[in-house]
Amino acid sequence: MKPLIIIAGPTAVGKSALSIRIAKEVGGSIISADSMQVYQGMDIGSAKIREDEMEGIPHYLIDCVKPDQPWNVVIFQERAKKAMAEIYARGRIPMIVGGTGFYIQAITRDIDFTSMQEDVEFRQRMEALAEEEGPEFLHEKLRAVDPSAADQIHFNNVKRVVRALEFYHVSGQRISDHNAREREKKSPYNLAYFVLTQDRKTLYQRIDKRVDRMMQEGLLDEVAALKRAGYHQGMVSMQGLGYKEILEYLDGRISLDQAVYQIKRDSRHFAKRQLTWFRREKDVVWLDKSAFGNDEDLIVKRAVELLKKRGIYGAD
Repeated sequence: MKPLIIIAGPTAVGKSALSIRIAKEVGGSIISADSMQVYQGMDIGSAKIREDEMEGIPHYLIDCVKPDQPWNVVIFQERAKKAMAEIYARGRIPMIVGGTGFYIQAITRDIDFTSMQEDVEFRQRMEALAEEEGPEFLHEKLRAVDPSAADQIHFNNVKRVVRALEFYHVSGQRISDHNAREREKKSPYNLAYFVLTQDRKTLYQRIDKRVDRMMQEGLLDEVAALKRAGYHQGMVSMQGLGYKEILEYLDGRISLDQAVYQIKRDSRHFAKRQLTWFRREKDVVWLDKSAFGNDEDLIVKRAVELLKKRGIYGAD
């Protein structure tokens, strides 16, 4: 089986920095599994890695599409597999790095999306309903038929809520049950799946500091420029954390202080949901920064040792 390394974890925990350190050690190339960093012009709010921070490590699936173009797990899977083929051909090891658990699972379990039937008319009705009644209303409809999916999908993620409702409408099955079955599939890769984490207090402090840094670096100007370009809150891209809140401020619906407060609060909630997702994954190696005394050298050493043990890199 071909080697594959996953570096996952909650927002702001430090995945990018760690992944570059490991990539330099093992000859890895990085594929971003972040649902926001694919969008061009959305740099600050997505905490997109800058070219000078990549330290020469090849990165894929960053700045792929404009904010009004489609991007979803099916497109991600297709593009990621193409990137992996290129990385293998270059004699390097693909490393999927990010916090979007379903994207990662689409690769590690090679989820088959072709069996998911569609009903475009139903989907459009649900999208219109979300516009008319609000995302919370649609989320409650999902909770009535698939409570597990409702627990896993935030109400603001209208696209995923609609997809879950559509799946149930077309198949009569819960998408949470379908996903659970797909999770049981054996990975076709020689897989090392690391989840980087941190004690909650420190992680939440990192999140708050990151949001403050985003504001200092010009998040307000970035969102204002996107708005002037015609991008609006009805787009999936502009529903991202940091973007929808600043748009609400620019539209005069909330104060700037309230927008910043909501970004911090919802980012903490998002981190909690990410960790819940990764706890359900099998054969995960947890790298708790606190247990390593926040010493990145020790974390890298531990990861490389495990990669050697699994035959993914080097020899025993």
